[in-house]
Amino acid sequence: MTEADSLLCVKGLLLERGERVLLRGFDMNVAAGELLIVEGENGSGKTTLLRTLAGLARYGFQGQIQCLAETLLYLGHRPGMKQLLTPRENLAWYCSSQGSGAGEIDRALAQVGLYGYEDELCQNLSAGQQRRVNLARLYLSTAPLWLLDEPLTSIDREGVQKLGERMVEHARDGGAVILTSHQDLPLDYPVTRIKLGVA
Repeated sequence: MTEADSLLCVKGLLLERGERVLLRGFDMNVAAGELLIVEGENGSGKTTLLRTLAGLARYGFQGQIQCLAETLLYLGHRPGMKQLLTPRENLAWYCSSQGSGAGEIDRALAQVGLYGYEDELCQNLSAGQQRRVNLARLYLSTAPLWLLDEPLTSIDREGVQKLGERMVEHARDGGAVILTSHQDLPLDYPVTRIKLGVA
């Protein structure tokens, strides 16, 4: 891997939460085309790691984090949307900085199984449907680096398969994906796995 291929470089990361050390001396180099799954038990630091990489962590850290991607997409494990807006309206707000049009938004919603729900208030959608609104951003994002925290929560088997295919497509196009998941994600693509909470 050349320096030009690298999208994220982490050296000597120390992560603490309260009095507890989550990570010590953690190194990671993520290249274009890489798909990386972070595994570990609840409380092992998966979400804290992703939030730290995205610049959103509430906890202090030591070490070096160098993001070489111009932009990144972070999706947390909670649906990131306004309940009193429709799926189309939520994504239109997101796309205001992406340059995507209404047609692309509707196609993204169709990709995640929300055709016909574009104008329904998000508060009236099921938990899985709300999750899919957020995941539609994967079909709209131009960011090369994706940080996805438990993206498969409340998603059925067919949806999991399609999301896996989208992640592989993104990696093959020169992007990179870092995700956490408690669920098995069948992928026809090389995967790097990092296990947290292991001495």
